[in-house]
Amino acid sequence: MKIVVTARSGAREFECEPGEKILHAGLRSGIELPYECGTGTCGTCKARLVSGRVESEWPDAPGSRYLKGPAELLMCQCVAREECALEVGVLKSGDAGAPLPGALGGRVRGRRRLTHDVAAFDVDLDRPLDFAAGQFALLTVPGIAGARAYSMVSFERAARRLSFVVKKKPGGAVSEWLFGDEVEDTPLGLFAPLGHATFHPGLQKHVLCIAGGSGIAGMMSILRCAGEAGHFAGWDGHVFFGVRSERDRFFLDELQALQARHPARLAVTVALSDEDVPAGLSAAYPGLAFARGLVHAVAGERMAGRFADVRAYVAGPPPMVDASLRLLLREARLSPADIRYDKFS
Repeated sequence: MKIVVTARSGAREFECEPGEKILHAGLRSGIELPYECGTGTCGTCKARLVSGRVESEWPDAPGSRYLKGPAELLMCQCVAREECALEVGVLKSGDAGAPLPGALGGRVRGRRRLTHDVAAFDVDLDRPLDFAAGQFALLTVPGIAGARAYSMVSFERAARRLSFVVKKKPGGAVSEWLFGDEVEDTPLGLFAPLGHATFHPGLQKHVLCIAGGSGIAGMMSILRCAGEAGHFAGWDGHVFFGVRSERDRFFLDELQALQARHPARLAVTVALSDEDVPAGLSAAYPGLAFARGLVHAVAGERMAGRFADVRAYVAGPPPMVDASLRLLLREARLSPADIRYDKFS
């Protein structure tokens, strides 16, 4: 079925398969339709139906609260029942270095606890997947409405296995399922890769990563890719990772190992928001720095005067992302083109 999308910047058309989400069809066709989370939460992919007929597969999606009338829809949740014409706010140019997304399948492997409320798991894929460092995947669990967005922790070309972390959210159907029993070998649907917070080898800038909680996932992919590409031979890396307390820490062994490979160029600071830094924590990780405070504030203090030639990456809970964006735009005065983020509402 043909879908025509019109915006102030022009019009594009693409084919949508029966039962395929409109957003997915456009993105896999190389058309940069507006989106952020892709999960029916943020409302960024809102469109107005001009003609045709669509049906939402998740009418109660949280992002529905942003719809102003019956003609408006979420492209990430709607399938076309006939040829359609839509209006959106803007059509942007895509990231030329990022692979096009598509649908694939996988199975859950090796779920393990990292903290009391953070778990890691892998997904074995039914076909190889190329993705840019910093991107995420939409995961769909049988019997649970809607997809969930998780950033890849790993980085590998033609990957056959992806690694993810998830924070347990009270009342969150997928996160509570992942923390339950009998998740091993469960089949999943995936749509990937997605996201704009990407790192590509050849970037001629210092790298700044500001992450809160499970937002560190995509940063690990970026740091691994940058390290393998030799980026830290000539450019600095600054990583600020925020957690509430020592009880909530994870990936510190991995971060220290990365820092040890690039001791002159890569600096990692862990910010504890809810408690002073225990002496034993600093002693256990001599390659890392520690500070008390909100991660965006710690990053602002320690990066003062050092924002020249920086590309910043931000990920985490929406309030933390918003505070970091204010820092980078108002105080650091970075160009919006040098700030990359994905905000999972």
